[in-house]
Amino acid sequence: MITVHHLRVGRPLFTLWLIEELGLDYSLKIYDRNDMGRAPSELKAVHPLGKSPVIEDDGHVIAESGAIAMHLIENYDANGRFAPPTEKFARASWYQWFHYTEASAFAPLLITLLLSREQEPKPQLLSMFAQSEVTLQLDYIAQSLGEQAFILGDQLTLPDFGLSYICQMASRLKQLDDHPTLRAYVERNVAEPAFVRALGKAGG
Repeated sequence: MITVHHLRVGRPLFTLWLIEELGLDYSLKIYDRNDMGRAPSELKAVHPLGKSPVIEDDGHVIAESGAIAMHLIENYDANGRFAPPTEKFARASWYQWFHYTEASAFAPLLITLLLSREQEPKPQLLSMFAQSEVTLQLDYIAQSLGEQAFILGDQLTLPDFGLSYICQMASRLKQLDDHPTLRAYVERNVAEPAFVRALGKAGG
């Protein structure tokens, strides 16, 4: 059985959502963040970085959201529901969006999160960079999503899990006021039954 090391609040919930979508049996170990918003030291006993999500599968510890997601769909997605498409350009687009959420999209939001915890006056150069980059990324996502239900069309795909986290994070940072389609995207995805189950079990 898979063991999921889940850190409340953040990206690990979206890994748990994927596990619920796949219908896997798993045990859940839940950790709370400390006063600084960081993972507790107990997670370092699981993985040297002391971060989450982390899973244990048959004695093997696997970290990093993208690596966990690929491990799960390559080994436990019997029907290939979340597998990348076979046509080369559709596959390239799938991989682009899969990696995008932990590459171009995440850093500006992380900087914005850290700046939100800084007292005034905030570093001007960093603030200007972060805001312009967040706007750039959110505009790009919104334009690419258009009127589609999901980022690659009318079906939930693996890239949507990470992208939903990015958009939810942006929402928590009050960055979606000018992006109603992204607010609707988040609301639609967190209403998915598997996400609701994940949230009920992990509590955030």
